[in-house]
Amino acid sequence: MVTLTRLSRPSVKFIDDYCHNYRQLFDEVRNYEAFKLLHLGLLSELPRKSLPQIARAVGLSNSQSLHHFLQNSTYSTSALTATRLKLILQLIGEQEIILCSDETGDVKKGKATDYVSKQYIGNLGKTARGIVSVNAYAVVGQITYPLLFKIFKPKGCLLPGDTYKTKPQLAVEILQELTEIGFQISLVLADSLYGESGDVIGTLQQLGLHFIVAIRSNHGVWLAPGQRVRYNGWKPYQQQLSHRQSESRCIREIIFGKRQRLRYYQITKGDTPAPTGDNSWYIITNIEGNIQLKVAQLYSLRNWIEYGFKQVKNELGWADYRLTNYPSIERWWSLVFSAYLLVSIHANNFSERESARDTTKKITPTSQLIAQFQQHCWWDKAQTWKSALNNLRLIIQPYIFACLLAPWLEVFQRRYLSRELWKLVHYLNQFPTLLNDRVVTDLVAA
Repeated sequence: MVTLTRLSRPSVKFIDDYCHNYRQLFDEVRNYEAFKLLHLGLLSELPRKSLPQIARAVGLSNSQSLHHFLQNSTYSTSALTATRLKLILQLIGEQEIILCSDETGDVKKGKATDYVSKQYIGNLGKTARGIVSVNAYAVVGQITYPLLFKIFKPKGCLLPGDTYKTKPQLAVEILQELTEIGFQISLVLADSLYGESGDVIGTLQQLGLHFIVAIRSNHGVWLAPGQRVRYNGWKPYQQQLSHRQSESRCIREIIFGKRQRLRYYQITKGDTPAPTGDNSWYIITNIEGNIQLKVAQLYSLRNWIEYGFKQVKNELGWADYRLTNYPSIERWWSLVFSAYLLVSIHANNFSERESARDTTKKITPTSQLIAQFQQHCWWDKAQTWKSALNNLRLIIQPYIFACLLAPWLEVFQRRYLSRELWKLVHYLNQFPTLLNDRVVTDLVAA
């Protein structure tokens, strides 16, 4: 383990406690401090997470140290990712995950940024100049955890030493890496780009994983002579949607010749079937049994995971970097995934504490303290990722306000106000870190 030459300056305690899991990755204390401050900035309410804005919010005179961290620090991004995945594994224990594989793209102007090309940007639903990555997320209960991302390198943008890989090939690499690491995957969800890939389907079957993936409406299936396509009857059902009213849908199975190991379904919106148009889509699965309604509910998870990640992108500044070389962009994205995990951990623990409150009357000092925090008029008592982020932002507010007001308090010599602000920061730092102490201890020791 690397020994730091001095102790890092504290920021907000729950962020410092989380970042302590990564301390051994940094051989310079200034880089470790930048790592912590960037987490603080990413979690903040800044509408755009640019380095100059983050620097002001966390009390730095300029953004030079943050920029140096992203561009020139020597820590290993892969080691950071490995530590984060190890933390997730220890947090979820023996629980299986539902894995969602998807891609995300962002418009980027100019020609200086690595791997920016005219390509399909899913967020826009059209072709534009941008940068695209293939991402994987885990669902455990009602909480999502960020797993891996891989940059897509278009053929016309390859740098020396690069090897061209399609998006499905990148998804296959992610699947293989996650299973080798030790994640127990109960189900894989993906869109038609991966559902139409023989490499992806073959890998899923080779790994023995259950999957539900989308396919195109013109998906081809070989039929033996004399066989025909049979459409079973439509079955209506109510699709439960996150934070929205349930939606009426219909589903039917499509059988090509005889029912095989792979089963095909068509889903359509509305009370009555609408087998054509944008309101109808097709999926393929290897789940067995009487699954017609179950498969529709399970596949719908992909939609709210995708919607949830769009929220994360907007809230945590996935595309707010002003960097041009990919190693720096990769560091930025790794930090966003790390901040994402920090919120997921607290969202999970908030949910567990709320559930425990329904079954026990036992009052502890920790529960009393949390109850006091919840008296804030803006405290969000919902049990979602976004509500956890809102609450964490309330806790870091005094620290950021103290940093933003510090220059004015020096100009007008209002040091007493500064002292009171930092007293409030000190009090809010009593907020209990919602990490499992055993997990943290084991991870740091490893």
